[in-house]
Order: sequence, then structure tokens, then C-alpha cells
Amino acid sequence: MEKKSTITDKLSRPIKDLRISVTDRCNFRCTYCMPEQIYGHKYQFINKSSLLNFEEIITITEILVEMGVQKVRLTGGEPLLRDKIEDLVFDLSKISGIKELTLTTNGYLLPQKAQKLRDSGLDRITVSLDSLNNEIFKKVNGRNIDVSKVLKGIEAAEKAGFMPIKINCVVEKGINENSIIDMAEYFKAKGHILRFIEFMDVGTLNKWNLNKVVSAKEIVQIINSKMPIRPIAPTYFGEVASRYQYKDGSGEIGIIASVTQPFCGNCTRLRLSPEGSLYTCLFSNTGTDMKKILRSSNGQDLRSLIKKTWQTRTDKYSIDRSSNINKSTKKVEMYHIGG
Repeated sequence: MEKKSTITDKLSRPIKDLRISVTDRCNFRCTYCMPEQIYGHKYQFINKSSLLNFEEIITITEILVEMGVQKVRLTGGEPLLRDKIEDLVFDLSKISGIKELTLTTNGYLLPQKAQKLRDSGLDRITVSLDSLNNEIFKKVNGRNIDVSKVLKGIEAAEKAGFMPIKINCVVEKGINENSIIDMAEYFKAKGHILRFIEFMDVGTLNKWNLNKVVSAKEIVQIINSKMPIRPIAPTYFGEVASRYQYKDGSGEIGIIASVTQPFCGNCTRLRLSPEGSLYTCLFSNTGTDMKKILRSSNGQDLRSLIKKTWQTRTDKYSIDRSSNINKSTKKVEMYHIGG
């Protein structure tokens, strides 16, 4: 491997984080991501033969690590639906220069997969869970799946040695803001790190509007009313979550406030889609096709295209959102490139 040479984009942001979506398929139909009325049983997902194979994913990842990537996260869709995902984890874990290898999942398949992932070299797991209230959770997941299924997955991850686990909770006004305290109390006692995420306008199909957003300020106020917290410093440059510690010293939470407190200025993330396109922003409308050149040209051409993709990047969607709030812009859907 070539010596690591950190590159920056047009706004002087380094590349540090790679998110790899290994599939666009999911066994949930969460309302803010893949609403059932659109992604029903007749919906045509990417043909499996069109997905990047593991060798191709490794090739792209190795080049990006040379350019500065230190953290790799596997996402989807639901990444545990990708056949033999633990084999990809094993291969990624062997790449020198990756400091942290993580995976985000809805947790449903963790009872079957957690130990295999740990044994293959996965460092950390994040589980998406939007409420402990069964009726609310069933409404959000769109498949009438009981919350106990996810909690069993979290338990399996605990037993496999993934501690602490990060729990992501998307908060949508009128849906689950009343679950905030219950979630905080439960996961504080479990020793996990709960992260609340403002409902974002990712994609164009989740019927987002600003009135559905429970702001970071409101979330802090809700938690403070029952469980006092104080802000603490970020752990690294580009961290998306504002961190808070419980004043009694037992644990922390995070809040991701892309809507009300944009953090584009510190964004270090690049996303690889299942079929091989690189997206420089979660809110992008187009990506740069890597698969075509990957399968038809030499490694230097691929390296040059990847480098150009980052170095010409100017994305700052969340900062610009306020001036474009009423404009309808086609954006890639979240299930396609991960959160």
C-alpha cells in the first residue's frame, strides 16, 4: 500500500470516514427511511448481480485509506442481510490504517450474527431503535415487529463483547418524542450510549417538513427535566454528535442536530453505494460511478477518479438548507447510502 497522503476538498475538509452501504434491501420499513406504501413487496431493489463484490469494496477502501480514511462503517439498507457480511468484515479488518471498523444495524439479525462479526474483527456496533414503546415502535418500523426482537439483538451484541453499544433514535414530532426519557433511563442503566437524531430531510419520500423536527435544544430540555446533563468535548474532529454527560457521572448521550445546528464545516465523510457510486453528501442527488472504471480500467485511473471526487467537493447542504427550505430537490434516499 502507498504511504497515506491526506487529501482535502474545496472547503479544506480532510477525508477521514467512509460509509459503505452493502445492500439497499431492508427487513424493516421505517417511516422516515423506507415507507411501506412506497417500498412494498413489488418494489424493485438493485439486482444482486449489480452489487459490488467484496473484492471490489476492498479495492476502493484500500485506496481511500491511502488518502486519509481512518474509520469505516458498514451500513445499508440492513447490512446483515448481505450474505456472508462477516467475510467482508474480516477482509476490512486486515487493512492497515483503519483505526475503527463499525456497523449500523436495526438489530433484528444480531442474535445470529453478533458473535460472527466480533470474531471477524468488527470493533463496534450501532443499533437503530426509535422507541421502547411497542405500539410506537411497530408503527415506526412498518412491519409490526416487536421491540423485544431488537432488544434481544442488543443483548446478543453485549454477550459478544460489543460494549458500549451506540443506540440511534430518530425523533419525530408527534411520533416518539414522548419516548425520549424512557429511552434515556433504559440505556443509561444498560451502560450504552444513546444518540438522538433530529428528523432529517434525507431523500424525497419521507414527507419531511420542519414542523416534524424536535430540535436538539428541545431534546436537551426534555432530558434535563428528569436527568440533568452537561455538555462535554467531542472525541475527534468531525464528530457529528454533540456529546453530553449525565451530571451524576454515569454515562453519556449524544445529539445529532443536522437540521438546527449544521456541522457541514467539519464533515469528513464519504459514502459508497451498493452498486459502486461515491456520494460526497448524505443529501446528494448524484454520485460518481466507480464500478464502471473499476471493472474496465487500471488501478491508477480508479485512484485518480476517487481523488478527484473528494478534491472537487463543495457540499454544505445542511448549512444551505435554510435558504432552500421550500425548494423541491431530488436527493438520494437514505436506505441507498446509509445514514
